[in-house]
Amino acid sequence: MISIRSCPICNLEQFEDYLKIKDHSISGEYFKLLKCSSCQFILTSPRPDDEQLGKYYQSKEYISHSDTNIGIVNKIYRIIRNYTLKQKIELIKNLNKQPNLIDIGSGAGYFLDACQKAGFNGFGIEPDETTRAGSISKFNIQVFDESYLNQIPESSIDLISMWHVLEHVPALNQRLQEIYKILKPNAYLIIAVPNCSSFDSKHYKEYWAGYDVPRHLWHFTPNTIIKLLSQHSFMHIKTLPMYFDSYYVSMLSEKYKHNFLGLIYGVAIGFLSNAKAFFSKKNRYSSQIYIFSKN
Repeated sequence: MISIRSCPICNLEQFEDYLKIKDHSISGEYFKLLKCSSCQFILTSPRPDDEQLGKYYQSKEYISHSDTNIGIVNKIYRIIRNYTLKQKIELIKNLNKQPNLIDIGSGAGYFLDACQKAGFNGFGIEPDETTRAGSISKFNIQVFDESYLNQIPESSIDLISMWHVLEHVPALNQRLQEIYKILKPNAYLIIAVPNCSSFDSKHYKEYWAGYDVPRHLWHFTPNTIIKLLSQHSFMHIKTLPMYFDSYYVSMLSEKYKHNFLGLIYGVAIGFLSNAKAFFSKKNRYSSQIYIFSKN
């Protein structure tokens, strides 16, 4: 196990206990969340070391790797995914009509397949060998191991996407340095992450599925992710909501609470979370897309 000694954003070595969370989906183990006493960044510590982390992804329940269709919640996820893929492609077209792009953490490959069909020139980075091979076989796309990032020429990429990936990256600052190096000047970085300051996160607390320990190592709010990226010379362009995530996360959270009316309650809390975020106008949706440009 690895204990985080200093905050990756402000470098302070002082933390407060925040929550104790159970890994509901795979191991059943408990992990602690700590909050930085200075910048309020929340992280999982202690956490499994890099070699141990892999086993916490090896499950049919982990949908971004296994592409499972087991269970009503995952069936709903697959239906919604087809719609959100179209939204993601339109977002990218509005930024760059024909980008040379990289999808880091490409998972089962659906987004890269959509990019390929849209005529984009791009490839993926996926650390899990089995998942990587499966996506290549299914979609005939280019996907490489993480080490390939070091082989990409400097200032050669128009756009990099990380859809619910940054929260999984052990070497957080190192990865952002690598990304900055290979992006062209004024190129775009799209990051989607859960928002642990959303209404549904506050409602479910230790049952909130967005914490997903120990796979999620870092737990972002709008303030902490923008501060982190600004330290790596990325300029925040805009923040966009991921409306469907509040429903999916809330239904999973109800499942973790063993609520037999979980689907109904999950939809209700998901709707309420979106409504509170919309009327407050404070970017407090369950998950959010952050668009940055390289300065």
